[in-house]
Amino acid sequence: MRRVRTYSRATEHATATLGALIAAARRERRMSVAEVCERVGIDPGTLRSVERGAPTVAIGMVFEVATVLGVPLFSVPAEELPALAARAADRLALLPQRVRATVQVDDDF
Repeated sequence: MRRVRTYSRATEHATATLGALIAAARRERRMSVAEVCERVGIDPGTLRSVERGAPTVAIGMVFEVATVLGVPLFSVPAEELPALAARAADRLALLPQRVRATVQVDDDF
């Protein structure tokens, strides 16, 4: 039985936007669905889901399709992604590894 998930409006808008950017890039490059599927190694149904903005498609697959079609991720060119990832890792290193829930103490006597 399939599990039904609900997604926030922000998630739905983000996936729809990225899907539309991917679909536009494919058409601008005059690449057929078959060509993109062959390069990425997916079936046409998956590509249709990506272009439709389905939030259930694996993020790695969506990013791979975007990269193959030249869609910029995180509003930076592909060659700048390693530096962006390094900055994110540096920031993460400064934060605690574990986050514990705060405990409310009732000290109202």
